[in-house]
Amino acid sequence: MNALKQDAATRTKDQVSAIRHLYIDLDHGGEEAIARMRNSGLVPQPNYVLDTSPGRYQIVWKVEGIGQAEAESLQRAMTREFGGDPAATDSTRVLRLPGFSNRKHRPPHFVQARSEASQTYHLEDFKMRTDPDERREHTVPTHTDKGQPRDEVTQSERDWAFAKRALARGDDPEEVIRRITDYRGDQKHSNYARYTVEKAQAALRSKPFRNAPAPEEASASRDSMEIP
Repeated sequence: MNALKQDAATRTKDQVSAIRHLYIDLDHGGEEAIARMRNSGLVPQPNYVLDTSPGRYQIVWKVEGIGQAEAESLQRAMTREFGGDPAATDSTRVLRLPGFSNRKHRPPHFVQARSEASQTYHLEDFKMRTDPDERREHTVPTHTDKGQPRDEVTQSERDWAFAKRALARGDDPEEVIRRITDYRGDQKHSNYARYTVEKAQAALRSKPFRNAPAPEEASASRDSMEIP
């Protein structure tokens, strides 16, 4: 699905030269998952739908300008949202070939593909809720009580980065609040998602915001961070 370097001798991540496709492998409940996908508003119309075996599909989008970590993060998010195969989210994946038989099942299944769209998509066309450890440019490192930077990114920082990206591309703030609330469940107090989105809106109105820290809950803890 993705181009390898010209001198590549193996199909490993460090040999991928460009991300050209995003994909999801729907290995169960395919028809229902496709219906949810079409009605979700979270992903654009796919370029190709591969019928790989009865009730199972591989969905493919042509993309450009997306990094390897971003692509894998999106594919993991789509897998969580629509019930895909979590083992098929790496950027080195080889999908089924139309015109060949899938002999994993009995009787063998003739793989077919249908084309649904011709455009090439970009990162902003996908509105999935991701866990952006690889997108640290939207956050600043938090610190330990000894003043040393921490390597890990907190979930609140991920929420903050998600809210800023979603608002920057024009998503409805109420929809962003709903996504954060749904993702967090009962882990945070009821106003947490709205607080995060409001702070993200304020940061977007006062550029530059690249180095603004992540908001935490209103009741500050030792590791919480406030927006200046």
